[in-house]
Amino acid sequence: MPDGTQEIKTATEPQIQMWNYFPSAIYTAEAPQFLTSVKEVSDELLKIAKTQQKLDSIFPAIMTGNYFADPRVADFCAYIGQNSWSILQTQGYAMDNLSVTFTEMWTQEHHKHSLMEQHIHGFGSQLSGFYFLEVPEKSSQVIFHDPRAGKVQANLPEANMAVATPASNAIHFIPKPGLLMISNSWLPHSFGRHAANKPLKFVHFNLTVQLAQQPVCAVPPAAEVI
Repeated sequence: MPDGTQEIKTATEPQIQMWNYFPSAIYTAEAPQFLTSVKEVSDELLKIAKTQQKLDSIFPAIMTGNYFADPRVADFCAYIGQNSWSILQTQGYAMDNLSVTFTEMWTQEHHKHSLMEQHIHGFGSQLSGFYFLEVPEKSSQVIFHDPRAGKVQANLPEANMAVATPASNAIHFIPKPGLLMISNSWLPHSFGRHAANKPLKFVHFNLTVQLAQQPVCAVPPAAEVI
């Protein structure tokens, strides 16, 4: 070339596209409008639970009974139910003839050094979630774990564990009062150890689906005995 430079020709590289399938979705919403009503029910049931349960030295936590049918939290349950139905529909499930119903809803109060081991919710549960009521400083963090055992077993070291990437084995969320979290029940979750002197309080719940209109089976009359 006139200026003495050399033109370097490079081969055209094919564009590589990435396709993400089989996702593990986690849904969050800030819903502080339910804190007052849910706290009222939770505090009442926690007071009863404390007369029946003693704090364990290894897992110091108190849990209430179910209260999704309590009319004082009807609006809260309706909000979760409606959003849960939409979540399953947007995930691609045929929800037109299905409705979402609660199987469990209870409050957990975790004291210092308490934690929650990694687990999932079976027995027909489709969605699971949390609603945080009281979150002092140094509280437990919510941890969601990669559900793919094969990927976890074959995983390489992560370049930076503080950054969420396709290499991550777990994702941490920092809770705060009024935060609602929902995920598919097959997604493993846990809580790190609670380091605060004041307890962490949150609602835990599970939902399933059923036919919106249950079919009615006609019962034939009893056979006449002659």
